[in-house]
Amino acid sequence: MNHCHKSFILFSVLLMPFSSTHSQSTDSPKLVAEGATIQLVSEQFAFTEGPAVDKKGNIFFTDQPNDKIWKYGTDGKLSLFMEKAGRSNGLFIDKKGNILSCADANNQLWSINPKGKITVLLDGHQGLKFNGPNDLWLDAKGGIYFTDPYYQRDYWTRKKPEIEGQKVYYLPKGKKEAVIVDDALVQPNGIVGTPDGKYLYVADIRASKTYKYQINDDGTLSNRQLHLSQGSDGITLDNRGNLYITGKGVTVYDPTGKKIESIAVPAGWTANVCFGGKNRDVLFITASKAVFTLQMQVKGVE
Repeated sequence: MNHCHKSFILFSVLLMPFSSTHSQSTDSPKLVAEGATIQLVSEQFAFTEGPAVDKKGNIFFTDQPNDKIWKYGTDGKLSLFMEKAGRSNGLFIDKKGNILSCADANNQLWSINPKGKITVLLDGHQGLKFNGPNDLWLDAKGGIYFTDPYYQRDYWTRKKPEIEGQKVYYLPKGKKEAVIVDDALVQPNGIVGTPDGKYLYVADIRASKTYKYQINDDGTLSNRQLHLSQGSDGITLDNRGNLYITGKGVTVYDPTGKKIESIAVPAGWTANVCFGGKNRDVLFITASKAVFTLQMQVKGVE
């Protein structure tokens, strides 16, 4: 997720008309709803990130520079959920409606209940500060996979990491110490698992690669395979197993790794995506200072 947002806001805005939002492979099933075009919800933010959906289809997302979490309701209305949100970046909502947050003001993992009460789940590894937890995915057992890249923040006093290397961790439910599940990545960022709990995808953004892993019964990972020779900021999956990659717009790959769709987004950097709405068929896109929606024929699985 979130890079050094300032540099991306300076990228030139893609001058793509809203009516020309996507192109797809001619032999692949349609993903975007017939006649649908990308819709601007709002561009009142500094840098948007971390969209996550609750069980009703409401979407929560962050405006990290302004330290806020916003809600986009199934009624299409925006509301401010939380201020002083720990510089939250990636989010994931559990079955009880708690927002799990990569709160990188102090390099922690948080759980925020529906009323805004904060519980710190994790604040370091073996006595050292995390680099800055970035994106996360919750498995069916209640364990949390998360990426920990290092992006220097202007609100930190430190100028270098305490932990050597940028890694992927797993926090088993109820535990107070995370387990390293991959330490051989350059800069891990977006992360998502399959609904059956068998596979995990991790985008190594600086290496321009996305990997697929087998999830073992104890939460460890094995059989790492190069899935795409493209990195990503945030990532998500749909109910056909297609993987959504972000950066310059949204690029969609089928389960075999074949590119099947490109969705142009009129913003300098597309940071993240998730599916929301009452039917989970609205693609919600966080992109620089704005958030967008696109009506889809497929549904999300997170």
